[in-house]
Order: sequence, then structure tokens, then C-alpha cells
Amino acid sequence: MLRDLFAREAIAQIPKILTLLDRNPHSPTYGCFDRNFWQYKIIDFPSGMAQEFVLPLALAYQTDLPDNPFYQQPALRDWVEAGILYAARSAHMDGSCDDYFPFERAGGAAAFSLLACIDSYLMLNLQHEEILQFLVQRAEWLAHHHESGQLTNHQALIVLCLDLLSDLLQTSRWEKLRTERLERVLSWQHPEGWFQEYEGCDPGYHTLTISCLARIYQQRPEPTIRAALVKAVELAAHFIHPDGSYGGEYGSRNTYNFFPHGFELVGRWLPAALSINDQFLTGLNHGLAPCYADDHIIGHHTWNYLLAWRDFVPDRPAPSPRPMGRLWLRNAGILIDRRDNTELYLALNKGGVFKVFRDAQLVASDTQFSVQVLERNRLKNAVGHLVGDYALHVDQNEISIQGQLGWAKQTQMTPVNLLILRMVMLTFGRFFPNLIRKLLQNMLITGKQVAPFRFHRHLIWQDGHWVVEDDLQANSWATVQSVGIGCDQTSIYVVMSRTFQKGQLQPWLDLTAQVRILPEGQSLHLERRF
Repeated sequence: MLRDLFAREAIAQIPKILTLLDRNPHSPTYGCFDRNFWQYKIIDFPSGMAQEFVLPLALAYQTDLPDNPFYQQPALRDWVEAGILYAARSAHMDGSCDDYFPFERAGGAAAFSLLACIDSYLMLNLQHEEILQFLVQRAEWLAHHHESGQLTNHQALIVLCLDLLSDLLQTSRWEKLRTERLERVLSWQHPEGWFQEYEGCDPGYHTLTISCLARIYQQRPEPTIRAALVKAVELAAHFIHPDGSYGGEYGSRNTYNFFPHGFELVGRWLPAALSINDQFLTGLNHGLAPCYADDHIIGHHTWNYLLAWRDFVPDRPAPSPRPMGRLWLRNAGILIDRRDNTELYLALNKGGVFKVFRDAQLVASDTQFSVQVLERNRLKNAVGHLVGDYALHVDQNEISIQGQLGWAKQTQMTPVNLLILRMVMLTFGRFFPNLIRKLLQNMLITGKQVAPFRFHRHLIWQDGHWVVEDDLQANSWATVQSVGIGCDQTSIYVVMSRTFQKGQLQPWLDLTAQVRILPEGQSLHLERRF
């Protein structure tokens, strides 16, 4: 059955997760999932996010699949308990944890790992007073914590944690704070249906928020949550591509994330949600899911896939024909155009980044111009895919986007930078972690610094095809070292982005030779037909 694809994809990740785990009961780091810390000893603190990996193990322990070697293995149960205890013992006194730098007190890491610990505790029917005290302490910290940036999925995770723990302990101590945070989640849903993620709509993180809200609704079926889920699911249906892949660089956070569990839960009362998963399973069966099997992000999809398998709805609706016509999400800056077996996914707010599918196959993925410039013996990168305010003209058969390239965010850590960050966090920074986080977000994620290049992207529907005409102007071509267009280029820091997906096998389009022969003052012109 296609359903079993969810479980098999997830179970295949369990050996790697176990490799990341310190499984030695006599080790001082027994239960730690951060192998860089306990094994390689190349970092000086463990990432609290890594303790989220207890949940995939707890679910693998419970997944009754014929070829699951981890089913009902007592060792897994012991390792899950050890992982929760390590989360408790490595946390700060206030219950918070770090993720990327000491004394960070990362809201996302605390929320993901708390959800994993609560679910695992309940699933395995653990009885441990120290763990319960830790769960309460972390929930208390999260209930009062407000991180910088608008990340709706984090807020929804916190609400879900408070709901689950309140039910476990039969308490109402967080009721007011829980209600206020849920109101924030719902207020961050745009009338177009999407949830705010930094600078706009990211289809991938959108599915994670749906997953959390679906569980919250399962706990407490409030009408406002149901209404938000209906809008969110109806929108998500537009982002499942005709080949079964999902999302990509046209979203605000450049992710290919797809969290299926929420669609199974919503599908119990809104059957259309199930068809989204069915289409994704078709893509999964053809190897179109992205790879998330690195040391930091392997956990999210593993546990979500296993939950989708566990709660899979057996009665599925018949496949529906693909929708036709145009959907223009003006505030999200995304336009989807479907006609004549051709589907265009276009980010108007990202300089015209696009994907084109024809006859259910990806034929082009384009992340706009990228220009490498030599300035003062230093290479800099100007790109056209940053979120910005571009001049637009949209007609039925013609779309025009004009604006300036921006400088890519390519800041790397150096020994000096790391020393400065450590000194700051070990002194006054530990008292202002949210300020440090906000500064790093501004440096690595949000905002755009204009570069001295102007572009004009013109898309024309002509004879059953999209014709894309591009023009790039420069103040001077003298310092330009290389020009090209990539299928998956991004330049802001997002943990879940830059994963490999089969559609990224498209080659880099090198335009350097054309630039070399351009006279000063003349623009680079490119025309393609898809």
C-alpha cells in the first residue's frame, strides 16, 4: 500500500538517528543525540533540538510493520527514556535550551523537543517524576517566552505542547497564556490562507502549522481553529505539484518541507485533505521527496511520517482532476497559472523565481540571475531571488517583474567571529538572548541590500508555451567575474532549506561568455521557451 511508504521512509532513518545517540549507560552524556558534542567533541555544548529525536524512536517502537526491526524492542524504550532525561539534565535552570550558540535559549528547539518528550512519555507510558518536573519547567518557560521574528509554526507548537501537558497533568495553569498564544497563531493567518513565516508565505512550514493545528483541534474542537484549518488546507492543495513534489524556492523560506500528519487528521472531516497526501505519496513513490537525512534536521519528517502512517484514514476520496485557471496570492506574492497541461509557480515578490511543469513533469526551475563580482579583492554575489518590492505588471498572457538585484547573505563563521560570539554570550549576551537572535536574523535572514544591477523578467504565454525574456543591466561589467541562473539557488539562512531534491539535477545556466563580449552600457538579453 502507498500508506506504508510513510513508515518505510521513516524507519529507514532510525539507524542514523541511533548512530547520533550516545547509547552507553555509563557515559556522562548517555541519551545525548548531538554526536558532534559527545563523540567528535568539536562543539562545546549540546544542541537541545537534537533531543527531539526521542519521538522517532518512540514511534518506531510502536510501528507494527512486518519489516520494522525496531518494533517492541526494549532497548529503544530505554534509549527514549535516557534521551528525555538528558534533555532535562542538559537544560538551563529555567527549562530552556540552546541550539546554535551558548545561552541562546532557543524557542524553536525548546518547543520541538518538548513536544517530542511529551508524546514519547505518553506513548511509552513512562512513569518518572524527574521527567514530569522537567516537562512542567520547560512548558512554563515556553508559555512566557516570546521570540523575535514571526514564525507561526513555533507558536502553534507551543500551544500544542501546553494542551498536551495540561491534559496529562489535569491542570489549567497555562489556560490564559495558551488562549493568548492561539489567538496570535490565528491572527498570523492571512485572509489568503497562509501563515506568516518571516517575510511571507512558505508552503513547507505551512504544512507544519497545519499539522500542529490539526492536533490542537483534535484536543479541543474550537470553531475558529476549524475555520483556519479549512482555509489552510484549501491553500496547501494548490502547492502540491502535478508530479507529487511540493513547495520550493518560490516560498519565503525556500523549503521543500511537507508534513503529512495534519492532512490525515483533517481528512477525517474534510476528505479533500486526504487527496493532498495521496498526491504527495505518488511523488514519494517516484523518489521526489527531498532528503532531510542530515544530523540536525532528520527528526522532523521522520516522526511526522510515522504519525501519518499511524493515523492514516483508510477510506480515501477518488482522485480529482487538477484545477485549472489562475490563483494570484497578491499578499503572498505568489502566482500559480494552470492551462494546457502546463503549470507555472511564480514568486512575484522574489524577482520572478519560478517552476514550470508540463504534462506533470518539471521542465524548468529558475531562481533568477546570480552575478559574482570582484570588489576590493573580495568576491561578492548579487542575486535576483531576495524578497523585495518589485515593479509588477500582470495580465492574462503577460507578466512583467522589474527591480534591482540584492547582495546575497554569505556571512560565514570564522574563529574570530566564534570567539566574539562566545565572549558576548558568556557575558552580557546571556541576559539578552532574544536581542542577539534578532541581530543574527537581520544579518542572515531578513532584509535586502540593493546591488548595482537591474533586471527585467518578462513572461509571455505564446502558442501553448511560456516564453521567458530576461534582461540584466549593470553600471559596469568590468568587475563581473561570472553570471548564471541556477535551479535551486538561495542565500538566506533557513535550517530546513538547501536540501537535495530530484528536480535540482537541472544544470547551471552559465551566461558568463555572453557577458564577456558585452560593450559597456549594453544589457544582457536572454530568451527561453518552456
